[in-house]
Amino acid sequence: MKKAFFLLISILLFASCKPTINTDTARIEILQTEKAFEKMASEKGLAEAFYYFADKNAVISRGNDSLIIGKENIRHYYDINANPNAKLSWTPDFIGVSDCGTLGYTYGKYVFSIQDTSGKSIEHSGIFHTVWKKQNKEWRYVWD
Repeated sequence: MKKAFFLLISILLFASCKPTINTDTARIEILQTEKAFEKMASEKGLAEAFYYFADKNAVISRGNDSLIIGKENIRHYYDINANPNAKLSWTPDFIGVSDCGTLGYTYGKYVFSIQDTSGKSIEHSGIFHTVWKKQNKEWRYVWD
């Protein structure tokens, strides 16, 4: 009986020592990461930005619901589909963070624009959803 009581007390003590995470801080970090991601995409191109912010096992879903798996494959996908006239902008409408503060997700609106051969801008808009994972004090996306 004493062993069971000690075990119960030990479990309660360890459970009560769970570190608290400031999810507001994590939300701000994710927003800053989203904005840095968008800025890099604008300045250095989509291939570089999607490569830089990807987890090594990241997955993206693109055209015809194809999955591109892995950081190197994501860079390759954007390299072969690169268009220097393409622009991408987005803003998260919502940022959620796990209780442990190591996973987060965002969703919001994006606008992809490109110039056709006559110089006319063509825009496509939609909704994005990104899942983020904190690694070595930096956020990397695992799904986009």
